[in-house]
Amino acid sequence: MKCRTGQDPDGEQEADTTDAAFTTLLEDSAEELYEQAPCGYLSTLMDGTIAKINATLLEWLGLPPTQVVGRMRFADLLTVGGRLYHETHFAPLLQMRGEVSGVALDLRAAGGQRMPILVTSKVKTSVDGEPLLVRTTVFDARDRRAYEMELLRGRQAAEEAHRLAETARRQAVADRARLQEALAVLQQSLLPTELPAVPGLEAASHYHTASPDLLGGDFYDLFPLDADRWAFFLGDVCGKGPQAAAVTSLTRYTLRAAALHDPDPVTVLTTLNTVLHERYDSGDARYCTALFGILQPGSGHVSVHLASGGHPSALIQRADGTTHYLPTPGGMLIGILPRVHFTPASTELFPGDTLLLYTDGLTEARIGPERHLYGEAALSTFTATQPPAGPKALITALTSLLASFGDGLDDDTALLALGVLPFPGPESGT
Repeated sequence: MKCRTGQDPDGEQEADTTDAAFTTLLEDSAEELYEQAPCGYLSTLMDGTIAKINATLLEWLGLPPTQVVGRMRFADLLTVGGRLYHETHFAPLLQMRGEVSGVALDLRAAGGQRMPILVTSKVKTSVDGEPLLVRTTVFDARDRRAYEMELLRGRQAAEEAHRLAETARRQAVADRARLQEALAVLQQSLLPTELPAVPGLEAASHYHTASPDLLGGDFYDLFPLDADRWAFFLGDVCGKGPQAAAVTSLTRYTLRAAALHDPDPVTVLTTLNTVLHERYDSGDARYCTALFGILQPGSGHVSVHLASGGHPSALIQRADGTTHYLPTPGGMLIGILPRVHFTPASTELFPGDTLLLYTDGLTEARIGPERHLYGEAALSTFTATQPPAGPKALITALTSLLASFGDGLDDDTALLALGVLPFPGPESGT
């Protein structure tokens, strides 16, 4: 704050300029802020009819308000693929949860152009909890992509400065630390903050980042379908960096939404294949591997039904210490072809049994002087040497195994273990 005493013409002029700017800001009404916001806003009735839309979104669409308000639904603004996804997944999920955040869709923009967007919708309810309308925010995803590229250019500039001088090197180290922090935050946003508690089961997970400078494409999740069933999945998107992160986000949201619509594992993976193939068929091809399954507790056991799309088979550690894989032959990569085949598989877990899912960063680690692949046989042997003490103990042992690989572990690795209680305690001697 500046204090003025006596006559100070320059100071008075500066204060007058500041007061004028502040007055102009106050005169900027809420309606003007709504209309000219850097993102799109719209409100719809519960049947999807658009009741209000701001000028920013209308400009993207190239349509007058009279052609939109009261005449079109939000789904009508989307491309054919986006409309299908909205009707079959987005809308049902919004109705069930009351809020959906950060879903990637495509808008039919002015001139018939496809415009990538990120959509967040929330249902407004009355004091009695009755739904009144849906408020939706639409973000231009092109800006996000430009921001990610700007981060990469910043990192490259910092590394170049490091080679020029010691002073520049220290600056580059600081820039790199900030970048890694940003990437770590974004990486965590692609994973569940914590696994939910499942009655009668124990769950544990671990994510190993091979490089703090690159976003990985591994993902996993565990979530309820209803009072009696739980869904889980684990997979790996091809490539790394912002593009892989975008595919990972789309994949996770699609799997969750598809499972709530129809939890059959083959159907869920088929829906994901359709979404990925339609989104990336005309441009840079993107695909992933994934294993999706359903847990359904029964009398003294838990039934497991799953399907795999090009992903390594799940490994089962039984309560007696034996291990075996649950094969899913013929599962194809997800997103490459318009029509694919996925093979279902089923098993039952009894008290003390653990189901392990993993990405190929683990089995494709290089070990020994000859840098041989670690392989699935070695993983099965290692697991068999571990006492059947449940998912948490197994994940702890595998985390130590990953650390022992050193620089031989050059890919991200995700682990998810699910087991049926009870497990023997340490006093049992097992």
